[in-house]
Amino acid sequence: MMGTVLPAPLQEDLGPIGEQLEAIGGIDNALAGTLEGAIIFVLTLVVVWLLGRVIVVPLVRRGMRRRDLDEHAQIPLLKLTKFGVLFVGIAVAFGAADYGNFLVSMAGIAAAGALAIGFAMQNVIANFVAGVFIYTDKPFRIGDWIEWDDHSGVVEDISLRVTRVRTFDNELLTVPNSTLTGGVIKNPVAKERLRLKFVFGIGYDDDIEQASEIIVEEAENHPEIMDDPAPSVRLTELNDSDVGLQSRIWIDDPSRADFVRIRGEYVTSVKQRFDEEGIDIPYPIRTLDGGIGIQNADRLEAADD
Repeated sequence: MMGTVLPAPLQEDLGPIGEQLEAIGGIDNALAGTLEGAIIFVLTLVVVWLLGRVIVVPLVRRGMRRRDLDEHAQIPLLKLTKFGVLFVGIAVAFGAADYGNFLVSMAGIAAAGALAIGFAMQNVIANFVAGVFIYTDKPFRIGDWIEWDDHSGVVEDISLRVTRVRTFDNELLTVPNSTLTGGVIKNPVAKERLRLKFVFGIGYDDDIEQASEIIVEEAENHPEIMDDPAPSVRLTELNDSDVGLQSRIWIDDPSRADFVRIRGEYVTSVKQRFDEEGIDIPYPIRTLDGGIGIQNADRLEAADD
């Protein structure tokens, strides 16, 4: 009798019993419609979800690899992609099950929720947007040595909210992404090579050409200093007690440890050659002109007697 409407004469003959039977049939129809809609909703959601996992997610992963995104950067973006697939699946399932337009239904809720969440999560949203810019602009990558404000260190992890940097004192800094995108960041190793500058001070009586030759030769003799670009020396300073010769050298694929070690070895070798060739690295000298006057000298003489 499910789904059956009794003829009017039969309803009159059965009286109250007929009305009850008709009501039961209407309830059965409603339950059947609800069950059918639920099945369509679940099946549609599962189909869209599977299509997204099989087609959309691999395409997004392939696109990120083509852009050479770091592995740590891919993880949060893939999570966002999966969430988007789920959201689309729910919207399509709502329409297929004849539950109405899911997007229109969510519009009012989203508007009210966005206003409240926007005020409460201003900093979080700012850091999230800054994290997206870091992924797209690539001012630095994991493993790069960066400097900002009064801090410096090696990037260990980049997420959509914060960046973790290990300082050279082995301290871990958790830096909001908006801090890094809102100021000036120095990335000395962005182009996979680094130029080092060092000023050697020699005496005014020393031979500038000889000292310059020694500085270039020691750079050329170091196995980790590049020949192209070639080392160079320029006279850049005339100080009170010395003449400043600035050396410019390049190292390939540097890290902070390489930078410190290579510069130390290079400066040490130049200093040893200077000592061998008799080239002086003078100390600052100050000359005081004038005399010293002594007041009440007669009293001092009397006291000595």
